[in-house]
Amino acid sequence: MVGVLPDGTKEVIALEDGYRESAESWLSLLRDLERRGMLAPKLATGDGALGFWSALRQVYPETEEQRCWVHKIANVLDKLPKRVQPRAKDTLRVHEIMRAPDRPSALQDIERFSQEFEAKYPKAVDTLTKDQDELLTFFDFPAEHWIHLRTTNPIESPFSTVKARTRKTKGAGSRKAGLAMAFKLLLAAEKRWRRINAPHLVALVQVGVKFPDGQRQVSRPDEA
Repeated sequence: MVGVLPDGTKEVIALEDGYRESAESWLSLLRDLERRGMLAPKLATGDGALGFWSALRQVYPETEEQRCWVHKIANVLDKLPKRVQPRAKDTLRVHEIMRAPDRPSALQDIERFSQEFEAKYPKAVDTLTKDQDELLTFFDFPAEHWIHLRTTNPIESPFSTVKARTRKTKGAGSRKAGLAMAFKLLLAAEKRWRRINAPHLVALVQVGVKFPDGQRQVSRPDEA
């Protein structure tokens, strides 16, 4: 698990092995963080692994949920015949939905995809629309932060180094040694991570300032 601190820096928060991303494994990790004093994050980004979301709702129910767009697009395409995938991928292009300028535009793009593929490929449409709200959560946060929130790339990219080393060494010898190696590799990678865009906005998000469609909500003068 990687988090963003109030000053905008990214940090390895926790690393734990588990069983097939089960809810029990995630509960163990999240409860340990809670015991160590970590307050509820404002937003969590992850793929569709149900174990994580189930555990998150038990430990940090107030944390908002953002589904990873990269995983979602791959899952949608997997429900379509290969001959249809190029056209669907074009319709689902990152800049068409994931990079829409605001929530209404993204909803229009999702509706357009649904109309085109619903009749013949309802499973693909259902895969996209069933998590629709969670896919668009990032629109409630600063526009400068969207690039950091829409996918799990901040996790996937650093962990690719761990995977590569594990393959090269053909295993770490033991569970503890494997965890130690992964942790050290991530700490080394952490030194090269850049802060998120507009780090000064993190503190505003933390205190509950709203950013509908990425823009800071300004209170009217008559509002206390």
